[in-house]
Amino acid sequence: MLRALFIALSESKWLRGVAESSAIGQRTSTRFVAGTQVEDALRAAAVVNRAGAGVSVDNLGENVTNADEARASAHLYHQMLDQIAARKLNANISVKLTHMGFDVSESLARELVQGLVAKAVAMTPPNFVRVDMEGSSYTQRTLDFVHELHRQPGNQGHVGAVIQSYMRRAESDVEKLLADGIRIRLCKGAYKEPDDIAFQAKSEVDANYIKLMKMMMKSGIFHGLATHDENIIEVAKAFAISEKIPRDAFEFQMLHGIRRDLQASLVKEGWGMRVYIPFGTEWYPYLMRRLAERPANALFIARNLLRG
Repeated sequence: MLRALFIALSESKWLRGVAESSAIGQRTSTRFVAGTQVEDALRAAAVVNRAGAGVSVDNLGENVTNADEARASAHLYHQMLDQIAARKLNANISVKLTHMGFDVSESLARELVQGLVAKAVAMTPPNFVRVDMEGSSYTQRTLDFVHELHRQPGNQGHVGAVIQSYMRRAESDVEKLLADGIRIRLCKGAYKEPDDIAFQAKSEVDANYIKLMKMMMKSGIFHGLATHDENIIEVAKAFAISEKIPRDAFEFQMLHGIRRDLQASLVKEGWGMRVYIPFGTEWYPYLMRRLAERPANALFIARNLLRG
C-alpha cells in the first residue's frame, strides 16, 4: 500500500513543484541526493572512494522536451567524466535515455550517448556508461539501444544495461544481454506496472531477483547487484562462495545515504561495492521512488521534517 502511494506521489507534478522549490524539501533530500551541482557529486564520490567503494553518478532528470535541454544534460556528464579523470576517482556514470532526448529524437539520444561512451572509452583507464531503465513503455527500445551501442567497435565492455526483476520479461532480457556480453545492473524496479507485465508480490519479485542474480553471477561477466535486502545479499554471498566465484568478479550496489552500515561491512569483508550517487535539482521523482522501494526510509524523512 505504501509502495503504491509513493509511486503515485512521484507522478504528481504539483507536489514535485512544491517540494523542489521549498527549503524543507531541499533539506530533506540531502540524505539521498549529493546536491545540485557537479562539484557536489564529485565531493561525495571522493568520500565514498576513501571508504573503499566505487561510485556511479547520475544527473537527475528525465523526459526532457527539447534538444537544448538534452544537450545541456549531456554537457554536465562530459564535465563529470573530465573531473573523474582529473581527480582519479573510481566512478562511472549512469544516464537515462529520456534525459538525453529520447522522447524528442532517438537519433539525438543516440548521438549524445555515443559521445559519452566515446569519451569514457578514451579515458585512462577506460571508463563505463550505464544506460538506466525507465518505465515499461521504454523497456524494449532501451534494450535495443544498448545492444546496438554495445556492438559498435570499441564499445564492448563499456556500456551496460539495467534489468528490473519485477518485470515478467526479465529472464529473457537477461539471457539476451548475457549472450552479447553486456554488463547488467540488477534491481527490483520502482515504477507502477500492471500485473500482466510485472510481478506484484514481494515474494515473487525477490524470487525472480535471486534467479536472475545466479544466472548473472555464473556468466563470467562483471555485473552489479543493486539491493539493500540483507536476505538477498546473504544468498549472493553464499552462492559466490559455493560456486567459487571471486569476490571481485561482481559488485553489490547501493544508494547514497541508504544502509551505510551495510555498505561499510561489505567493503570490510572484501566484497565489491559501488554507491549510486545522484545529483541535480530534479530530485523529487527519484526520492519518491526510493521511498516506494523501501518505505522505511519515510521514517527518516519524518524525523527531518519534525526538526522544522
